[in-house]
Amino acid sequence: MDFDLSEEQAELQRTVRTVLEEQCPLSLVREVVENGSTVDQPWKSATELGWTAVTVPEAFGGLGLGFEELGLMIEEHGRALAPGPFVATTTQFQPVIREAGSAAQQEQFLSAIAAGELTGALAIGNQNGTGLAVDASLAAVPDGDGFRLDGQRCFVLDGSTADELLAVARVASGDGVGLFVVPRDAVKVEELESLDASRPLVTLSFENVAVGPDRVLGIPGESAEALERALDQSRVALALETVGACQALLDTTVAHAKQRIQFGRPIGSFQAVQHKCADMLLAVEKARAVAYFAMMTIGEDDARRRLAASMAKAAAGDCQRLVTQDAIQIHGGTGFTWECDVHLFVKRAKTNAALLGSAAEHRARIADLLEAG
Repeated sequence: MDFDLSEEQAELQRTVRTVLEEQCPLSLVREVVENGSTVDQPWKSATELGWTAVTVPEAFGGLGLGFEELGLMIEEHGRALAPGPFVATTTQFQPVIREAGSAAQQEQFLSAIAAGELTGALAIGNQNGTGLAVDASLAAVPDGDGFRLDGQRCFVLDGSTADELLAVARVASGDGVGLFVVPRDAVKVEELESLDASRPLVTLSFENVAVGPDRVLGIPGESAEALERALDQSRVALALETVGACQALLDTTVAHAKQRIQFGRPIGSFQAVQHKCADMLLAVEKARAVAYFAMMTIGEDDARRRLAASMAKAAAGDCQRLVTQDAIQIHGGTGFTWECDVHLFVKRAKTNAALLGSAAEHRARIADLLEAG
């Protein structure tokens, strides 16, 4: 497994960073956070530049590239704190369609995503916030050729703006997992007061929602493996986005330490501050290394992908805990004021750490996977 980026991948990463710096400055993020504004960028640029088509197979109008390319783009979205549906659509909704959908369903949904005409969200969380197991808070029962859904899914990223929802429901047969594509207009949406106001988290209520056979992915009761393969990608993507946000926090903190004068000298000249910055750097580099390893296991469909995904999510959670704390500490009294940008990155990193399983939950999952061999 080669951990070095190819010239094409490095150029892609630089291009995405440049575009996001131009089209998604922190002033745009603040516009969303402070005023609840709906903004076109950076989704508009993503569709125009073909980013939404990166991992869509060429047969469905995509570029047919690997998860490594998408992962590098996601890391840059984290660095920019990009709002909008890119992460939810490309790393949560789309993978389930690819893993579980029929050729006709992939043609219908993936082609629209590649063209920038469709956004999606994954509805899997319960009231406890976990995304590690499919519980019965949303149940699906057969209804003729289709199904009816009743219940709730919580903490759905971009669920209030997505065109389509990928609802993960409990069924009575087989492995208990059913996958259904539901139009957002068919459910009740309640926006939550989230820590990270740059993109919405919602609760979705399904009240006897009818799902036709053309919107049932795979065979209900035989879908757990396809879902897990998709969630490997979703979890690694969240880890990569967290790494990007933590890298931005590190860069901001080091710049502050060089500029902030105290006792007649920059605070970065004090050994205690230098040690904290060094600890932040080590945490970011470790989390990035694990996330890149996980990204590559998915790209190569390595047998270690499930273990690596949990390792990446746990490492990113540990990284954000140290980096966010030390960034605020080094910034001093201004570190968590509204005027200082630090809190924007802190809130994104903290929110990501809780989505699709916390670091503690994934360490327990790692132990289970290792024990199972």
